[in-house]
Amino acid sequence: MKTLKIVLVVLAVVILGFVGFVATRPNHFSIARSTKVAATPEVLYALVADLHEWPKWSPWEHKDPAMTKQYSGAASGVGQVYAWQGNKDVGKGRMTVMELVPGKSAKVNLEFLDPGPFTNTVRFDFVAAGDKTQVTWTMEGESDNFVHRVFALGMDALVGPDFEAGLANLKLAAETK
Repeated sequence: MKTLKIVLVVLAVVILGFVGFVATRPNHFSIARSTKVAATPEVLYALVADLHEWPKWSPWEHKDPAMTKQYSGAASGVGQVYAWQGNKDVGKGRMTVMELVPGKSAKVNLEFLDPGPFTNTVRFDFVAAGDKTQVTWTMEGESDNFVHRVFALGMDALVGPDFEAGLANLKLAAETK
């Protein structure tokens, strides 16, 4: 009986410690990855700014080749919408192009509906660096409740490898264009 009480007290302390830790986390998160690509900013921008080009390099295309995709909104530029639904590895969501600065940056509103709901901002920045271009892929979001803060704790570990794979695919697509 005494051992059970000790186990329950230790378990309660661990749970309270975790809840306290999560509660003190910032309500904003940011994840970023960068790479240099032997292509001009304009070539990279074209692969990112047009959502119809994403299947050429998106890391999630390979996780569920059978996922359903739907394009709507503007045919190109700001207002393009790409919605998807797939297996547990890609879930269900929607991207909307929010801002484009040709050859410089692209900003996308990213909504995860399943799992979710989570809404984040994705940004790609292109900076010429000699005969290469520095590409930075950033995702930012608000962790405005406990569940979102728990997810934010592991977001870099969950999404970071996908960003790295996506940048490698983007590099290949741009350098072979």
